[in-house]
Amino acid sequence: MGGGGGGGGAAGQASKESTASLPGSPPAPPDRGEAAKGPILLFVGPPGVGKTSVAKSIARAMGRKYVRISLGGARDEADIRGHRRTYVGAMTGRILNGMRQAGTRNPVFLLDEVDKLSVSFQGDPAAALLEVLDPAQNDSFVDHYLGVPFDLSEVLFIATANFPQNIPAPLLDRMETVEFSGYTEREKLVIARNFLIPRQLEENGLSGAQIDIADSAVQEIISSYTREAGVRQLERELGKLARKVARRIAAHEVERVSVDQQVVDELLGRPRVFPERAAREDQVGVATGMYYSATGGDIMFVEASTMRGKGELTLTGQLGDVMKESARAAWTYARSHAAGLHIKDDMFDRDLHIHVPAGAIPKDGPSAGVTMATALVSALSGRPVRNDIAMTGEITLRGHVLPIGGVKEKVLGAVRAGITRIVLPRKNEPDLEDLPNEVRKMIEVFPVDSLGEVLALTLRGASLREGRLLFGDENPRDVAPLVERFAH
Repeated sequence: MGGGGGGGGAAGQASKESTASLPGSPPAPPDRGEAAKGPILLFVGPPGVGKTSVAKSIARAMGRKYVRISLGGARDEADIRGHRRTYVGAMTGRILNGMRQAGTRNPVFLLDEVDKLSVSFQGDPAAALLEVLDPAQNDSFVDHYLGVPFDLSEVLFIATANFPQNIPAPLLDRMETVEFSGYTEREKLVIARNFLIPRQLEENGLSGAQIDIADSAVQEIISSYTREAGVRQLERELGKLARKVARRIAAHEVERVSVDQQVVDELLGRPRVFPERAAREDQVGVATGMYYSATGGDIMFVEASTMRGKGELTLTGQLGDVMKESARAAWTYARSHAAGLHIKDDMFDRDLHIHVPAGAIPKDGPSAGVTMATALVSALSGRPVRNDIAMTGEITLRGHVLPIGGVKEKVLGAVRAGITRIVLPRKNEPDLEDLPNEVRKMIEVFPVDSLGEVLALTLRGASLREGRLLFGDENPRDVAPLVERFAH
């Protein structure tokens, strides 16, 4: 019987091979363990850029059911794995509840706000997700309530997050990251024209014959009433505008409204957003930096001022630990290179105060290192900083400039603020490929490796020759030598 079984297996294998080789025959079904595994995706980006919408579109395009669960604030392992039946009110976890809701084994499963998970005495939900989001293990996921393995390998899991650094490293390693960037003002205009405005008109019972919203009005709403990387607040303001118009039409005050910039101010009130704009003139001790937050990119001013004292360094503006360390590193660099920077020794006997407005907003991160160093050297040497240059980059005690993240968002924020020249770490040069062509044509980028190069670009009257920082008053506004050097 053993020989017959072996012969049958061989014959069966031969039959499979011969069937697969026949022209026009259907391909042999792949091994279940190889074919059924779904990818694990992580959508990373600021709020309102369309992460959830893209997940819904993926489910619709694939013809699969869509399930969403929010993990923001979840702090109980039982939320993922369920409760054991010995507990009063025991129930299955959110994963199997979602599967039951979908009614299928292969839905598109959205895990929203995975970076907002919390840890408590009830366990770590992120640790429970390690098995769920591992294609090599989730074919035998065990919910504590059921107590038997359940196959999740056919599920397409998509997680979303605003800040990937808040996700535990082992969990982040199991997912393929897809970055979502903020939109330019031109992109927001197109999205509003093609999607947001039609949707808001329909929701508020308006037709195109009753309201006409000009592009200038949309631009005004984008720049003066919203401050975001996405379009969520923009849609909210458009909805508010549509409701105001609908009320006027319902009251028979008007039959049709043409909305331009002036009408926007009338319907929505005074502008509520006042973004930073590029400084109008050069100033001593004031440098322009770039930062990235949940609302997108923007510029910030770092202010440095000296006063009588004992050589102490004061930092204000709700700075985090990393940002404070960057300021101290800049202070040490200036003291150790005082002669080359043309800083008098007695300046270090004075107190130095560094402030980063707005004082009510917490700030942290290493990317303001070059900005702090520039403002500090400017205050100590008495040389003004160029007002048309914004900069970003981490610094070391030796004056090296290290790469940073969020380049696209920072550059877009600088362009919105009216900046035309950008100083970036040289290793961040490839990140410029992510910028739209229209933005690249508007800016001039200077990649740098050292703080000396930064100071030569940003301080009036400074130049860099043969690796040495020189100061002179001839052609103080001319940066052509450096531009030529960087071009080579």
